[in-house]
Amino acid sequence: MDPPTPPMQTRDTLLASPLAGANGRERLRVRLEGIRAEVPRVERERIEALLAEPERDLESLRDAVSTRLMEVFKGARPRGPFGLLYELNASHLLVQVTARLRRYGSAADPLDVLQEVFFNVHRYPHRFDSTREDAFRVWSATIVRNTVLKHLRSQRRGGRQEVPFEDLSDHPTDGQPSPMQDAILAEDRERCAEVYVTYLSLYMGFYRMLGAREQRALHLVEVEGRSYRDAADELEIRLENLKMVIFRARRKIHRAMRRTFEGLPHDCKPAREPGSRSARPRTATAQNHPDPTGPEDAS
Repeated sequence: MDPPTPPMQTRDTLLASPLAGANGRERLRVRLEGIRAEVPRVERERIEALLAEPERDLESLRDAVSTRLMEVFKGARPRGPFGLLYELNASHLLVQVTARLRRYGSAADPLDVLQEVFFNVHRYPHRFDSTREDAFRVWSATIVRNTVLKHLRSQRRGGRQEVPFEDLSDHPTDGQPSPMQDAILAEDRERCAEVYVTYLSLYMGFYRMLGAREQRALHLVEVEGRSYRDAADELEIRLENLKMVIFRARRKIHRAMRRTFEGLPHDCKPAREPGSRSARPRTATAQNHPDPTGPEDAS
């Protein structure tokens, strides 16, 4: 069965939840009465009991009613309860989607992603566990996260390949990993260690291709943790020139590693040492204002 498609509506209409405003409880009762035939008696009584609690705030009421509606939909998949579930939760889920897209700098339309969120809610009800009263809020937040990540991955890959939603975690865990999760984590750690060793080996190889002063400058700052000023004093060069030496050395290693992974020659060459025949004379202006994009023979 295809998921029910919400009617075309503006963003303001979408944000209008049945619980919004002073008469939210009454409007929700009216909406529930309209889908009465699609809700089993046991669940109707549970929802009516929730509405009868005067001390319960609207947010808690929305969470609890949404959990019961999702449990109803999990059974016979009636259209009415799913539609009311959409009305109750679309506004705050849209806020979550918008915030996550903004965090990742995505220009995607939040409303489009929101529809995909509810498509996944409709598609995977068998994964829902209504043990907790706020189960739908927690579960839907997880679906928002996974849906946004899936959307971003498909965009980065040009839409040619997507991560199946089934491969993404859908329910928060209780903190105790399953044997399968333990095996996956162990494999991930092993792969991560292999990749780290590969990167480290490449880094060391290109580090050895640098000039002696470049190597010493990186070692003093990155290995021994010396301050730039102390390192400049030991190398007997100006502080500004030390910063330039380190900047260019790091850039050469990064560029060489990137070219290697792209299948290109690394093109990593040591800088000309000061006093060598090939060193070009520098003006006073250049000495006082080293340019990060200038020649590789900064001293």
